[in-house]
Amino acid sequence: MKKVTINDIARKLGTTPSTVSRALADNKRVSLKTRELVKKVAKEMGYQPNLMASSLRKGKSDLVGMIVPRINRHFFSNVISGVEEVLNPKGYSLLIMQSQENIRSEVKAVHSLMRNRVAGIITSLSVQTEDFSHFQGVLDEGIPLVQFDRISNELAGPKVVNDNYTGTYEATCQLLKAGYKKIALFGGSELLKAYRERKKGYTDALLDIKGEIDKGFIFNDVITRDAGNEMLGKVLDMGADAIVCAGDYSAFGVLEALDALGVKVPDEFGVTGFGNEPFAEMIYPKLSSVEQEGREMGRIAARQMIDAINGEQHTIEITIPVKFIKRASSTR
Repeated sequence: MKKVTINDIARKLGTTPSTVSRALADNKRVSLKTRELVKKVAKEMGYQPNLMASSLRKGKSDLVGMIVPRINRHFFSNVISGVEEVLNPKGYSLLIMQSQENIRSEVKAVHSLMRNRVAGIITSLSVQTEDFSHFQGVLDEGIPLVQFDRISNELAGPKVVNDNYTGTYEATCQLLKAGYKKIALFGGSELLKAYRERKKGYTDALLDIKGEIDKGFIFNDVITRDAGNEMLGKVLDMGADAIVCAGDYSAFGVLEALDALGVKVPDEFGVTGFGNEPFAEMIYPKLSSVEQEGREMGRIAARQMIDAINGEQHTIEITIPVKFIKRASSTR
C-alpha cells in the first residue's frame, strides 16, 4: 500500500504542500478553518507523519524514553497507557524499556535512551537503585527527567507518587477493626521511598489504635509471590494472625501457603495487598487491596514531561490519592 504524503493531501485539496505542512504543524499563518480541513482529510487518507524527519527539521526529538521495573505488572501497564494517552496526540512516541528490578539493566537502559537522543525520560526506580549517578547524568545533559511511583528526592525535576502512607494505614486499621491482634508486615526494599511510606502507614496505624508495635513482625524485601509463600511459615510460628502486604504478589503467595496448610481465611487469618492487580478479584478468597490510579499517574507524568520539554521545568511532587478496597480476605 502506497504511503500517503503531504503532496497527496495537497493535490486532493487543490492547495500547496507548504500550506498542508503548516496546517499539520498548527502554524497560525494558516486559518483555523483550513487547519481543521487539512487534518480531517489527512486522517481520512491515512496520513502518518515522518517523525524522524520532523525531529531533524525542528532540531529536537519526538521520542520520549520510559523505564519501568516490569512491563507485565498491571499498575505499570496502566501508567504506560496514561502516558501514551497524553504524549501521542502531541506528536511524541514512547520508547519503553524494563529494568527487571536490576540496577545494571536500569543503567544500560538509561545509556541506550540517551544514545537514541530522546527528548526526555520518564522512570520508576528498580528495587536495587541506591546510586543515582546514571540519572544525574541525564539531568546534567539537560534532558528532562520525570519520576513516578518509585522516586528519589536526590534527583531534581517533577515527581508523581501514590499516597502510599494512607493505603497501608487504612489496610492495617481495617484488619485491627476486624479483630486481628498480631499483624505482620511484608514490606519492600528500604531503599525505596514508596516502601518506606507504606511501612510508616502500617506502624502509625498500630500506634494509633493499639499504642504499640512489634518490630519483630516487620519483614522487608518480601514483595514476590515466592517470597510471600516462603515467609508465611515463620510468621505463623511467631503467632501472627494477619499480614499487611506491600504488594499483591506477596499477598497471593501468602494466600496460597495458607490454603496449603489448611488455615482458613479470613476466619483464622487476615491478608491485605497493595496494587489491586486483576487477580485480586479472581482468587479465593478475594483479596483486599489498595487501588492505585496508574492511568491517571501516567497522564500527569506525561503532562509534566511535555512542560519540561517546552522549558517549563517544575520541581514539584504530586501525590495521587489511593483507595483501600475491602474484600473477603480481611473481613472476619
